[in-house]
Amino acid sequence: MTQWIAAFARGHNSGVSLLKDGEVVLSIEEERLSRKKYDGGPLASMVKILDYTDRLDYLVIAHTQPLNQAGTIDFTGEDMYTGMARKLGLIDRTADLYDHPQVIDMSHIHHKLHASCAFFRSGFESAVAVIVDGAGTFIPMQIENEDQMTWELETLYTCKYPADFKTIYKHQGGRGPWGSAQIPDFPSEREREEGTHELVIDDSAGIVKSYEAVTQYCGWAPIEAGKTMGLFPYGKPNDNIPEVYTDYNGMSPWKTANRDLIVPTYPNGAVVNQGRFTELMTPSDHKKDGDLTKLQSRRDMAYAIQTESQQMVLDLIRKAVNMSGEKNVVLSGGYGLNCVANYWYLDQLKDEGIDVYVEPVSNDAGTALGAALLQHQLVTKDMTVKPKLHDLYTGPSYEYDTEYITAIAEHYGASRIFEANHKDAVDLITDKNIVALFQGRSEAGPRALGNRSILYDARDPDGKDHVNVVKRREYFRPFAGSILKEHVHDWFDLRGMDETPFMMYAVNCQPGIEERIPAIIHVDGTCRIQTVTPDVNKNYYEIIQEYYNQTDCPIIFNTSFNLGGEPLVETLDDALRTLANSLIEYLYLPEYGLMIEVKN
Repeated sequence: MTQWIAAFARGHNSGVSLLKDGEVVLSIEEERLSRKKYDGGPLASMVKILDYTDRLDYLVIAHTQPLNQAGTIDFTGEDMYTGMARKLGLIDRTADLYDHPQVIDMSHIHHKLHASCAFFRSGFESAVAVIVDGAGTFIPMQIENEDQMTWELETLYTCKYPADFKTIYKHQGGRGPWGSAQIPDFPSEREREEGTHELVIDDSAGIVKSYEAVTQYCGWAPIEAGKTMGLFPYGKPNDNIPEVYTDYNGMSPWKTANRDLIVPTYPNGAVVNQGRFTELMTPSDHKKDGDLTKLQSRRDMAYAIQTESQQMVLDLIRKAVNMSGEKNVVLSGGYGLNCVANYWYLDQLKDEGIDVYVEPVSNDAGTALGAALLQHQLVTKDMTVKPKLHDLYTGPSYEYDTEYITAIAEHYGASRIFEANHKDAVDLITDKNIVALFQGRSEAGPRALGNRSILYDARDPDGKDHVNVVKRREYFRPFAGSILKEHVHDWFDLRGMDETPFMMYAVNCQPGIEERIPAIIHVDGTCRIQTVTPDVNKNYYEIIQEYYNQTDCPIIFNTSFNLGGEPLVETLDDALRTLANSLIEYLYLPEYGLMIEVKN
């Protein structure tokens, strides 16, 4: 009998994953449907599973808080997710609310769900997982005879089939102050595991919350850490800025966030203590400009947090290998999206025989995938090693007839709708037009991989500035490129990799390449790239091939189909609304052989 498992991840990057007999049939973040960035309650995405099934075998809750803290349904008093599932008829209605055999609460193992997502998609038979996250599960602790709340910061697990995850190291942090402790044999009962693990606990911010603190210091929301990564090459080493990570008050054998510099403010995160250090203070005349990224102190702080944090994670990778004896490493948690660091590890580890898989859905949306995959393995005890992740096109399917396309295009002010092919799209691109691409199922995770993408001419020296203005993004932010896989080694140094299909690495160009594609090369000479093959995305491959035929350049400018501060488009309606509210004028629908022009 067919087995259906749905998992919901709550909090930022909330979303739903649906498995049929262990295979992903749907994975989508709530923001794509609600159109609210970082939407925390996956209600619209939960309803979306009704397009695929009218029954479930298991519903799994993935978050850092238990079911009874999710909020309740009016009148019934049920937690909202169990109650909603019952209301929709997705689960049996006979069992008690908190003892329902089909409702599985995995809120206590947030980091383990990150590990599960990465491990079961890595292709490894066994591995050690390195989870570097902002803050995972809330963990109450008795510290100095008082109840204190701490959070998972970094965790290491050994991973084996069918569903054997053993905690070997955990770093917990909180606001304190209570000092620090290292316990080599802390009981693993809370992890619902036998034996012990090494525990480090302190009143510090950890690796990711420190990165988020610097992000806020640069003028953005803490969750927008990708902007800090983009800013870091504009900075330089600055001896007047204290080390971000130090040994704890000079008394501990491990490094953690410098408590004098990065002040934890859990549960919200942490802040840079700029008032304590002259170098970090905002100049009194700054109001004349207002852009914090123009201040060298911000640029240098971005440089410091990037270089120091990636060294911290590298140390964790080596610690994981030494503790476990495993040479296969899976990396996940929010820091897994740091494509600069991911590429740096390849150079640092090249002589150590360590194979690292970086999960492309490393953010919290990945915990829904991890929860569903883990439940499948727990039920089936399947020892078959799952193949390495092949593609990320797991969003909903949409079918539109020509009449609907015409009507909605006219609604959004289309000046014309005409038949078009790949050559027509590329002709527009090489004539310095921005062309939005909409096709197939949307991509899981935060990267646009050719189904919800904006395309432009990579050769345009003014391309980066132009598209940043059109997308309403910061001036310094770089763009990605999609390249025909067979050409990648002639253009970029992959440091031993055969491909990079999910844009998880910012890689160096081969000599002489920078000047050929200036629109997608960052100030440090790197480019975040996606290798494309015809078996994974036929239309997109053929578009790039046509671009190559016309320009002798096998890599095209690719950025996410959205405007600054907005989620990626999901539906055709979203796509046309974006055109109507921007300077993007062309929308290509290759499945329908149509181009829509919206003059602005």
